[in-house]
Amino acid sequence: MRVVFMGTPDIAATCLQKIIDEGFEVVGVYTQPDRPKNRGMKLAFSPVKELALAHDLPVFQPENFREDETVEQLRALQPDVVAVVAYGRILPQRVLDIAPKGFINIHASLLPSYRGSAPYQWAVLDGLQESGVSAMYLCREMDAGDVIDVAKTPIGENETAGELLDRLAVLGADLLAKTLHRLEQGKVEATAQDPALVTYAPMLDKSMCPIDWNKTAQQVHNHVRGLHPWPVATAELAGTKFKIHATVVVDGKSGVPGTILELTKTGLVVACGEGAVEIRSLQAEGGKRMAAPDYFRGHPLEL
Repeated sequence: MRVVFMGTPDIAATCLQKIIDEGFEVVGVYTQPDRPKNRGMKLAFSPVKELALAHDLPVFQPENFREDETVEQLRALQPDVVAVVAYGRILPQRVLDIAPKGFINIHASLLPSYRGSAPYQWAVLDGLQESGVSAMYLCREMDAGDVIDVAKTPIGENETAGELLDRLAVLGADLLAKTLHRLEQGKVEATAQDPALVTYAPMLDKSMCPIDWNKTAQQVHNHVRGLHPWPVATAELAGTKFKIHATVVVDGKSGVPGTILELTKTGLVVACGEGAVEIRSLQAEGGKRMAAPDYFRGHPLEL
């Protein structure tokens, strides 16, 4: 079975590595064009491109699929199936019609919940206790295809979105390989998504970063976890603006929201609208990430 793979970030690279290891015939890899990165603004390869080149796989990087030449280039690869994981490109219907076994998409949520660009982040932001990945047939509407299979996993009480993604990448890779093996045996049935159960996970942005201390301790904790590793929650404490990297909910503490209650051996306790959180790790503007007690040892607080 001839497989074309489409993807760009780390989660996609994990899935590509899995199907390579499983022995699938990968006849081409599509990923986004190289982009300037970091202060030097040098063009950087995507994780998928780096992996594909390491395995001597043909790499294609079109800006879009509007041009006939680009569509015919894909058709010439004669894929039986196309696997798509976080590719970041809209595929028109004439492209979706190319592979006889369809386009299989791995999405980092339990569809129909959390369609969109930030599914696992919103699962954490909303305080869910469970997440997972879905395998579906791609269609023109975003994340609306019929679902083939899902794999579920609990979300840890202190787990960040980034940590969850690392685990979802492995789950997604296994689910993709399982789905492709099933397709080798013939047509795989799928279930239409229930429109009444659809929810959306819009893109994150830096306007979301400031912590609202009037929220409950659990909501503040979820906010910090859900925005890590990007764009990272922020707060002003004792006159200094910080990125807040890690918190835990603490019991038996309360006060005026946003008030620093105490500095412990493990962190800085701040009152919320209900309860309090302990900030374990933070980063002052222009500084490096530090354990909160270490930072305030050098910058004493006046409580």
